[in-house]
Amino acid sequence: MTENRPHGLNLDRDPRKDDRKLKGGPPKQQQEWPGLDRDLDPQADHGEESYVGCNKLEGLKALITGGDSGIGRAVAIAFAREGADVAFTYVEGKEEDDAKETVRWIEEAGRKAIAIGTDLREEATCREAVARTVAELGGLNILVNNAAIHIESGDFRKIPADQLDDTFRTNVFPYLWMTQAACEHLSAGDVIINSGSVVALMPYPPLVEYAATKAAIHNLTRNFAVTLAPEGIRVNCVAPGPVWTPLIASTRDPDFVSQFGGDTLWKRPAQPVELATSYVFLASTDSRYFTGEVFCPSGFETTTR
Repeated sequence: MTENRPHGLNLDRDPRKDDRKLKGGPPKQQQEWPGLDRDLDPQADHGEESYVGCNKLEGLKALITGGDSGIGRAVAIAFAREGADVAFTYVEGKEEDDAKETVRWIEEAGRKAIAIGTDLREEATCREAVARTVAELGGLNILVNNAAIHIESGDFRKIPADQLDDTFRTNVFPYLWMTQAACEHLSAGDVIINSGSVVALMPYPPLVEYAATKAAIHNLTRNFAVTLAPEGIRVNCVAPGPVWTPLIASTRDPDFVSQFGGDTLWKRPAQPVELATSYVFLASTDSRYFTGEVFCPSGFETTTR
């Protein structure tokens, strides 16, 4: 008989399982963009102590954009504990400290870690990230397009042209370029997972251009899925609701931060590790019949919003 050991998110092992500091919203705070996890109050739970793997991704090679903190770090840790070697990108010159932490946790899981400091707003750097991953990990099986920015805009009539360009160039173009480059190395059974957002499914005027980029990602997911299905490559999307990451503290005002996630049914934002489990499912053979799907772990009834 196979040993029935716990796997996935095991709260019995989590010293930070008490989320009272996030109930109703975190404490007021603000950081400079792009923010650092070490300066969050409370620090986010990426699964450092709470995620237990069971070899769902044994021997696979993954590349995650924006893997230094937030959802990206949680996914990196979970993938490593499931047996995958992990490369990830981060913003060069700004996120080195968080990137080192991600590397540390991947290596503690006994897997190889590659941290790629870069700027993904150019096609050449996207292709370089994929090429380096393949060269140093020996292949590529899982691509997670996750890096993104948002800037609180308020009234769409006042969004500057350079802000609009930067948001789309950061949030949409790399998803296409990374996928184009990755497809040269992916084969049947391999997967692509995109990070969308619940705001793509409803009006959200404070982040109108960000919401539009996420809606574009949802649509790209479905188009990629149809195009790549004959090759046996699955493409899906995770569209989170509020998640406690440095991006929130570094792009929203303190009053907003203090209420962040308080309107969900759980009265708090998600911890990044609570999203990572969706990415593990979509990366593993557990989801081999799923493609073109948009998963929405939002903390509320998405269809009624």
